[in-house]
Amino acid sequence: MPSDTARPRRARLRALIGGVLAGIVMLLAGIWLGGHPSDLPSPLRGRLFENRSLLVVNQALNVLTTRYVRPLNRSSLVDQGLSGMVASLDDPYSQYLDPRSYRERSEQSTQHLGGIGITTMPEPRGLRVRNVFEHSPAAGAGLMPGDLIIKVGAISLADRADDIGSDLIRGPAGTPVELTFLRGDAQHVISIERANIVVPVASWQIVTYHHVRIGHLKLTGFTNGSGDELRAAVRAALDAQAEALILDLRGNGGGLISEAINVASTFIAHGKILAAEERGQPRRVYMASGDAIAAHIPLVTLVDHGTASSAEIVTAALRDDGRAKVVGTQTYGKGTFQQTQSLINGGALDITIGEFFTPNGRNLGGGGARQGAGITPDVYAPENPSSAADEALAAAERTVAAEAR
Repeated sequence: MPSDTARPRRARLRALIGGVLAGIVMLLAGIWLGGHPSDLPSPLRGRLFENRSLLVVNQALNVLTTRYVRPLNRSSLVDQGLSGMVASLDDPYSQYLDPRSYRERSEQSTQHLGGIGITTMPEPRGLRVRNVFEHSPAAGAGLMPGDLIIKVGAISLADRADDIGSDLIRGPAGTPVELTFLRGDAQHVISIERANIVVPVASWQIVTYHHVRIGHLKLTGFTNGSGDELRAAVRAALDAQAEALILDLRGNGGGLISEAINVASTFIAHGKILAAEERGQPRRVYMASGDAIAAHIPLVTLVDHGTASSAEIVTAALRDDGRAKVVGTQTYGKGTFQQTQSLINGGALDITIGEFFTPNGRNLGGGGARQGAGITPDVYAPENPSSAADEALAAAERTVAAEAR
């Protein structure tokens, strides 16, 4: 008969053997399920694939950093890998910001950004210079309307979104920016020092067409407070006895959707401004805020190919509501919006997260992140770069003056 001291030893041995056998069974099961993941429940299957993907990435980083012929920086590899992932989306509006770029952009958003004193419109090859402000750094460097900026530093602007090129040109006052541009067939490279250039987002003036007083309202962007600036300009034009209004959104690349709603609500008393859809979320509908100050005065919207994003939202809302005719040329055709998500490495993903739709249910893009047809004007009025006169503005004046009579 076994002694009392032998029993615990045998129990421990049985437990040990049982544990080993259980481990072997679990290992074999894991190997089998790895080759037959479809037999796993969905949550476990998703977690298995996620873990395997992370293991593969880690393994590749380890091999590169320990075995490659020259030393490599692991963080730099991660940055380049993330950039490659976002680039594979084939989305000109999405980008990965490495920690330094994201930090610089965040710092710039809290201070006044310097510029060189130009307005531009996008083209497939880059940014076409529309206006050069007097006494600006751009004017001093010899940049002229009609020049086509194709590179900022070493970065090509071909097939990039308008706001990306503009963001690259802007920066802290006193810092240089190198531009490569085409003038005719000749290529030029210049370095321009950025400066603090204060240009109102919204401005106005009274023009007269056949004795009709017209308030010409110019809005250059949809940044914080731009809607209130535009409202102040509208009030000033109305106080100056304007009988009709032109909302000039040429070269306006868009910005905040909240400001687009504010601008549209200046002219639309009630009704839908836009709808937005995000992945896995119900459609959200945005209505006019109900505090219109110019709901009935004759109005036209003046646009061109540089009119994009939030500027297109406003243009479409005014036309779908029957509030304004559209004069100019085809708009840009951007039907998506973006959001920035910070990452634990200090960088961020600035990616497309949804699509917006006009009050009539139309998406202005080409499906997904592709550029689309945009808005076709009611009155086609192209600009002539070789003409000193603003022929598109003249067409807008004729159109709105006819509405005012």
